[in-house]
Parts: sequence; structure tokens; C-alpha cells
Amino acid sequence: MGDKNGTAPPPYGFVPPPSAPPSYAQAVGGVPPVSPFTPQASTRVPAAIVTTVVPIGPHTTHMICPTCHAEINTQTRSEPGPIAYLSGLVIALLGCWLGCCLIPCCIDECMDVHHTCPNCKAYLGRHRR
Repeated sequence: MGDKNGTAPPPYGFVPPPSAPPSYAQAVGGVPPVSPFTPQASTRVPAAIVTTVVPIGPHTTHMICPTCHAEINTQTRSEPGPIAYLSGLVIALLGCWLGCCLIPCCIDECMDVHHTCPNCKAYLGRHRR
């Protein structure tokens, strides 16, 4: 009274369980849940603005500002960087402390360059030497 595998047939009126549990709407009777976290069908997502990272160098750079999205040439400002201070310290340790140690702070190759947007004044980055 079994089949070829030796198992008994299911009893009369037996319904196999569903492959997945019922959804919330099926269990409650078709009423969808209301929550501020539930996405609505009428919600539209605004178009994303994609920006790329532009490498900045020692001179002004043509780019699109990530803050105001304007096409700009960056403003640059030079300030002494770690190399200028280290060079000045080495010069002072060698005995030239009466002002010669300040020479690296006047050389462009020892200065860090800071870039800002001329339109919105946002800080865009620093080129380190």
C-alpha cells in the first residue's frame, strides 16, 4: 500500500504546506501596512549629480565645484608646508639661524597650495609638496 519507495500515501484531505509563509497583505486580508518608512508609489527620486575627483596641482585647476556645481578655475593660496619648516630647521641646526633659516618659507617649491572655489569660497583641497 505504499509506492515504489516504501512510503505511505498522504491521508485523504491532506493539503501540503505552502512553499513560503503568507505575506502581510495576505494574512491581514489585503490591507497594506501604513508606515513612514514604507516607500510610496508616487515618490520620485531626484536625478543624482555625479562628480568626479579632479587632481589638483600647484597651479589653478579647471573643474566643476562639488559644492555650487559651477564650472570654475580654482583660486590658489600658498602657505609654508612641512618641507619648508623641516628645511628651515635643518638650516638653523647647521648654524644659519639669523634669518637664513626662513628662506625655505619664500621658495615656491617648499609651499603647499590650497585651492578654493572663487564662486562659493568652498575649500577644494591642498596640493602638498
